Amino acid sequence: MNKMSRSSIIKFFQLPLSSNAMITVDRAISELRRGGLIKINANDGSSALILAAEMASEETLNNLKQMSHTMPFVVITGQRAAVLGLTQDKSQVAIIISPNPLNTVYISNLIDPLNDLSLNSQSTLYTEQTPNWANGAITLIKLTRLLPAFIAIPTLENHADLFHVNIADVFSYQETVAYKLKRVAEARVPLINAKNTRVIAFRPSDGGIEHLAIIIGNLDQNQSILTRLHSKCFTGDLLGSLRCDCNDQLRGAIAQLSKNGNGILLYLAQEGRSIGLINKIRAYQLQDNGFDTLDANKQLGFDEDERIYLPAVEILHLLNITRIRLLTNNPRKVEELSRHGIEITERVSITFPSNNYNSTYLRTKETRSGHLFK
Repeated sequence: MNKMSRSSIIKFFQLPLSSNAMITVDRAISELRRGGLIKINANDGSSALILAAEMASEETLNNLKQMSHTMPFVVITGQRAAVLGLTQDKSQVAIIISPNPLNTVYISNLIDPLNDLSLNSQSTLYTEQTPNWANGAITLIKLTRLLPAFIAIPTLENHADLFHVNIADVFSYQETVAYKLKRVAEARVPLINAKNTRVIAFRPSDGGIEHLAIIIGNLDQNQSILTRLHSKCFTGDLLGSLRCDCNDQLRGAIAQLSKNGNGILLYLAQEGRSIGLINKIRAYQLQDNGFDTLDANKQLGFDEDERIYLPAVEILHLLNITRIRLLTNNPRKVEELSRHGIEITERVSITFPSNNYNSTYLRTKETRSGHLFK
């Protein structure tokens, strides 16, 4: 197994460790979530004015149109374009040309699968070379946890009154934030099935939601530590939703770590495989309409799984843990942690009976995501 040192990980991702760059991307995310207009710059000198499609209003569309002599267009992911039958190349962003001036009704029907798709029949795909800023802008929109689509107008003007962001900073943002996690608080928190438990909070440097390390018992650094990665699930963890197995996985993992005598559960702020709570609720509605959990994500324009595992890697490094027994059914977690320098000495399965509401969800995990339930 090839291992990567912490310094090798940094070099691999070519992380710009500038706090200003992180602040810039974070501000761009906030502007877009508020429905603001920003300018995004590519390394080749090209640039565009962009507006989050989900937040577009008739007023902001008119403002955008007045800032250029060309008509704005909609940019969506390759996944969403494939769903609409506009392309078979899911790896490339798709620029959509509307036959009529853009309006919010057309945009909403184009980007949201929960709306009427009838207005999309006259949409055409821009077939020229994709501008360099387009992929960076889609990456940025995904960071907002809005639907992954935006309105754009290419520009060569400075637009000094607008907020600017560079795609290089956008592409390295998640990795940089993960590397700069800070340990900020720790307390003893006795649990029902694990009285000797400590919770340590790690805050990302972008000011986002904290990740937690739940440490059960006294860890022996000379041993391979039994470890569980658990992505935050509001509906399952807090409400006890039966649509997924997250509640069973969380409490079952804590019980298994306690029975083992010690271990660690990393509670990661990656709701809905990192598409966010609102988009997860949208995906649930699509599942009610007959899509499985993976295809629901694609209908929304996301990949099957948007998570990265560098936050988990960095937390383990900060806790001086490099050898673990990974409590998971997901081979991808084994591959990702191993790729980033964590030695996995064993994969330990964690399974629970299905119910009438999550049986399809679990079957999809097994047949399409390659989860191993044994």
